Amino acid sequence: MHAAPLDVDRIRADFPILGESVDGRPLAYLDSAATSQRPRQVIDAELEFVTRRNAAVHRGAHTLAALATDAFEDARAIVARFVGADEEQLVWTHGATEGLNLIAHSIEDASAQGVERFRLGPGDEIVTTEAEHHANLLPWQWLARRTGATLRHLPVLDDGRLDLDAAAAIIGPRTRLLTFAHVGNVLGIVNPVAELVALAHRHDALVVLDACQSVPHLPVDFPALDVDFAVFSGHKLLGPNAVGGLYGKAELLDALPPFLLGGSMITTVTLETAEFLPAPQRFEAGTQPVSQAVGLAAAAQYLDALDMDAVFAHEAHLGARLLDGLRGLPGIRLLGDADAPRVGLAAFDVEGVHAHDVGQFLDSRGIAVRVGHHCAQPLHRRFGITSTTRASSYVYTTDAEVDRFLEAVAEVRGFFGLGGGAAA
Repeated sequence: MHAAPLDVDRIRADFPILGESVDGRPLAYLDSAATSQRPRQVIDAELEFVTRRNAAVHRGAHTLAALATDAFEDARAIVARFVGADEEQLVWTHGATEGLNLIAHSIEDASAQGVERFRLGPGDEIVTTEAEHHANLLPWQWLARRTGATLRHLPVLDDGRLDLDAAAAIIGPRTRLLTFAHVGNVLGIVNPVAELVALAHRHDALVVLDACQSVPHLPVDFPALDVDFAVFSGHKLLGPNAVGGLYGKAELLDALPPFLLGGSMITTVTLETAEFLPAPQRFEAGTQPVSQAVGLAAAAQYLDALDMDAVFAHEAHLGARLLDGLRGLPGIRLLGDADAPRVGLAAFDVEGVHAHDVGQFLDSRGIAVRVGHHCAQPLHRRFGITSTTRASSYVYTTDAEVDRFLEAVAEVRGFFGLGGGAAA
């Protein structure tokens, strides 16, 4: 059964910022892969917490502290359900970057302590891909240096898909960990999680999934995907900044030592040693992003009410509209042109025009996009370029905004005196 189409006009009414203008032109926000906008429901949830329940969690004995703690833990349960998990499997973080570093550092510590499940050393291999965001590359470079393991990379085909034949050859008995993005932040393609997880688990390797670009845009159930760990961020999910989630299988979280050390994650401390709480609290040292977690829970409820199948259908429709329109323009080179499941995202190069100039031109038309290497320099290097322009949509994006964007892109080369568009 197909989900009912999104009522985009009704959705847009929930987002105050979409009424803004840029240089007298209505804002067309096509930078949601960088950060999404927030509906009133999220803004109000965080404001209500700050104005009526604000207190330290898991610490005080007073009424406000109890209310704050309940709100914090209720938010955990809501967000965990949104990704198919139990609340004990969801660790609050300050973002996906922190989550990935937490996993890498905790694995290094566990390996040093001789925990066999997390053993890493010379002769072992960590496998990632050419397409990763730097946040899902640098921690594994660090882990390889610390342990003596070898870091390997799955190649990307010319059409943007991961090379599964190469993956079958690279992932093998030496592989101890595989990490990759569910959806690429430059290519927008939904990667084949089931096939890659099966390859890794065949060799008893851990799988870490970067779900920053999938959790906001399509139905995600981490236990069903059978990944061992996964991370996502709140600000790409209609939620606040400085909050994210780390999912882990319960038995793995229980076996990992903590990354950050401090208050709120201990049971007993002496001058010589300490004992830690069970997961997830053992990974939540110090002051937590409480109001942000409450806001993120409101975002998850908002998206649940829309139906994530409908969200993905909307994204797929907009993605096809973006790609079809860009394919028809002269002087445009698309990255990741594969006929594959994808979200509403397209990255491209305009022949003869630097991406920053493209971005400034589009901004003069009231259109917000991302330009640069998008924290993915190796991927751009693989395609022989240094930067691209990226347009990305979300639940509030309309067909008319995509068409307006395409009309503006068609003018870029002419504006810079290269032909193929209007000169002014």
